[in-house]
Amino acid sequence: MREGGIFRISFAVQAGLDNMDPALSFTPSGWALLDTVCARLMAYPDKRPPAGLRLQPEVAAAPPTVSPDLKSFTFKLRKGFRFSDGSPVRASAFARAINRTLAPSMKSPGALFTRHIVGAADVLAGKRRTATGVVARGNTLVVRFTRAAPDFPALTTMPFFCAVPPTLPVDAEGIGVFPTAGPYRVTEYRPGERVVIRRNPFYGGSRPHHVDGFDVDLRAPSLDEPIRSIDRGETDWTTNLMPVFLNPALGLVEKYGINRSRFFSQRGLALRMLAFNSSRPLFRNNPALRRAVNFALDRQALQAIGGGPLAGRVTDQYMPALVPGFRDGDVYPLERSDPERARELTRGNIRGGKAVFYTGDFGFPLAVAQLAKQQLAAIGLEVEIKPLPVHTGSAAYLDLLAKPSTEWDIALVVWTPNLPDPQAYLNLLLDSHHVGGTNVAGFRSATYDRALRRAARMPQARDRQLAYGSLDVQVARNAAPFAALSVLNEPTFVSERVGCIVLRPTLVLTAVCLK
Repeated sequence: MREGGIFRISFAVQAGLDNMDPALSFTPSGWALLDTVCARLMAYPDKRPPAGLRLQPEVAAAPPTVSPDLKSFTFKLRKGFRFSDGSPVRASAFARAINRTLAPSMKSPGALFTRHIVGAADVLAGKRRTATGVVARGNTLVVRFTRAAPDFPALTTMPFFCAVPPTLPVDAEGIGVFPTAGPYRVTEYRPGERVVIRRNPFYGGSRPHHVDGFDVDLRAPSLDEPIRSIDRGETDWTTNLMPVFLNPALGLVEKYGINRSRFFSQRGLALRMLAFNSSRPLFRNNPALRRAVNFALDRQALQAIGGGPLAGRVTDQYMPALVPGFRDGDVYPLERSDPERARELTRGNIRGGKAVFYTGDFGFPLAVAQLAKQQLAAIGLEVEIKPLPVHTGSAAYLDLLAKPSTEWDIALVVWTPNLPDPQAYLNLLLDSHHVGGTNVAGFRSATYDRALRRAARMPQARDRQLAYGSLDVQVARNAAPFAALSVLNEPTFVSERVGCIVLRPTLVLTAVCLK
């Protein structure tokens, strides 16, 4: 390992960088780069899981003081953090970040996470420039919500909440070059061409940072060209989906093996599953049939055509194993189907016996849907597949499923939350408050609503994790609003000169070094 040097990154035009303004970026490539320049109130350590998924203060001196009703959060900031122009980071830096997400002209996706702050509605409506519920005085930041927000400390780890200069303008196109408070700073950003990132000479935090900076090429003409460039030694890293890395023409497994030194396939956080539409007659108030489908599925066979063990690991639960609180409940058979148990549950509950199945119209998603159709025919369920020209994890696809007017019964879904937290899986997917939004299945249960909200409010991390671990098993076993299929692996491919590889589960750029 050596200190210094420039780390080289390449992104394909088709799946590349959306923006370098933290109020606008909402892609894996954007967040990976922003992680190098951001300083946040709370953060996840630059370590491998499980340590790397334990929330801890960064610019905050300690976790926030929280009101009993979970509506008010008071952060005290550490001293010593400075922007790359030398100016100190005060609470006003985070207040500005929040208010920029609410500015109507920004159209920031971050507003999804700040819209319930007191006064946010007035800012979004153009009546005010700042939310009354965000108060910054010196090194003290107070944020008040209109309703309980137990996940707010974890939300502050997202780039939307990066410290920004208190005078940073609102710009609908985004501002890509401005003073930042993380280990690095952006010195040049040319959309569609390149990003240049260098050290922040005034960085006051403790995150490890070894290289002098990052040169990012945004012009790769195809999805596999950055991978070929790494193979040739011209680039050090890129980000993409596992199917692209597993392209036989690239031959990465044959050349480098798995999890040795350059090509890694690590347990990830994205969940592939079948959603059952509980708003439609087939599955509404029909947990027996939902459970029958879970028993009828051969998850190993479905994963085999969905990329095999390199692409993911089969599961029957809604929390991935990496998420704090997970416990293995052995709910459904993972190695094979159980058709006898499935047919037993189906008797008297098959109703119309016909299901409309939504999926993507390409590659793995379509193949998974076709095989699932064959497996469900064994319990008398006639499936009509309707392929759509979108990715099964895209926002557009999930929004379509959430609309009451969309007529589907089963849908292949990839769920990738923004946070490695149980609430981002169970509450967002199952709480009836999110029907029409992230609760794409339209699942409603007063009993589970109470349990989920109670778990979210638990102040002690251990109690909270135990509650969620138990709920995960209970819901999957008894209510079965989804059929979890697999947890997708995260791919990482680096050049020969890359060292200090920390996978959380994706590569932590701030921690890398060059050999």
